[in-house]
Amino acid sequence: MGQPTLLSTLLILLLGVLLARLSEGWMARLAVPAIVIELVLGFVLGNTVVPFEAMAPLSGLTELGVLTLFFQVGLEVRGDLLSSRRGAILRTVALSFCTPLLAFWPLRTLFDLSIPTTLLCLAVLSATGTGVTLRLLSQRGALQTPSGRLLVGVSVLDDLPAIGLLAIATASAGLRLGTQGIGWTGPLLGVLLAGLSWLAVTHWARRHSRRPTSALAILMLLIGSAWVGEACGLTSLLGALWGGVLMARLGPVEGEVQRVLTVLSEVFLPLYFISVGMRIGAGTLLQPAAWSLAAALIVMALLSKLACGLGIDRHDRRAGVDRWLVVFGLIPRGLPGLVFATTALNQGLIDAVQFSSLVLMVTVTTVVGLVLLERRLQPSGVQGEREPDEPMPKVWATRDPPR
Repeated sequence: MGQPTLLSTLLILLLGVLLARLSEGWMARLAVPAIVIELVLGFVLGNTVVPFEAMAPLSGLTELGVLTLFFQVGLEVRGDLLSSRRGAILRTVALSFCTPLLAFWPLRTLFDLSIPTTLLCLAVLSATGTGVTLRLLSQRGALQTPSGRLLVGVSVLDDLPAIGLLAIATASAGLRLGTQGIGWTGPLLGVLLAGLSWLAVTHWARRHSRRPTSALAILMLLIGSAWVGEACGLTSLLGALWGGVLMARLGPVEGEVQRVLTVLSEVFLPLYFISVGMRIGAGTLLQPAAWSLAAALIVMALLSKLACGLGIDRHDRRAGVDRWLVVFGLIPRGLPGLVFATTALNQGLIDAVQFSSLVLMVTVTTVVGLVLLERRLQPSGVQGEREPDEPMPKVWATRDPPR
């Protein structure tokens, strides 16, 4: 029996998305997010009906949802982001990024990892999938509490240094991969192009009262920025995020822009998660190396986020911030962790066994974080304790927070 045709593959994937959507409601009562359901479905499909190789022609479409989400995050990186609880947000983000760096030598020594691979693992440990956290807080009416507002601010900034670490891992691998890499020339060129694009957009904004908001213009900026980031060795994720920053620089985000981005993310993100699950070979899960690395990563992931509680001082607690609710909300690695792992696998930074270990860590931390958060919300009664109304970041306001 040959490989399924492109249309057959797409139909099977869409049926998988439909099945995940139908089971999402009752699985959510068990604190199992949609991302886990889609990963499991992808694993089953990839090891039975549709091999991952059949996904190759659709890989660009599945990644479009991820690029769209990082573009949306870039839209929210603006000057007033730190207007509320600036000190707590910056301390929490700094701890979330710096504490995983302490695991560099243990990981490299115990598992004999290369420097680029170790940096990639640290990037995944530093990432935070607060989308699933914000969704749960929204469902429990706790999104506007002091703790919820702090998590909103952290969610936008937290992955920025992690993306930078991923870019460093990619660039350092380029120095070792010979003709497959571009060394440090590419990243330096990328920084130069970012500066020039900022000047060009500023010049445009001063001379034009309206900015392009058509679907074609948004896609051109999104895909063009992502391509430049990838071509310069800084990853397409960083490029897409910078494209969102440029779009925000043009002026206030309008409804048409958000509608286009919401459609793209709603359609293509579930396909991406299923494709990630399809890349997990059943054989890799039978190897002790995969489980031992996964166990070490899970322990490091939990400890690094527990340390983030130190960023909440007594003044924040007096203002109503629940330290443990914030810590539990930062534990899930969610979407960013999966994106980093998949990007690294595509670029040869990790092998199939290491990829499976990272996906296991992301899955476990996502479920554990949500279970702990759910238990913390039940007795706390935080629903009745709200801050004055503040504008929600549009990446969360226009749709359910991403997984």
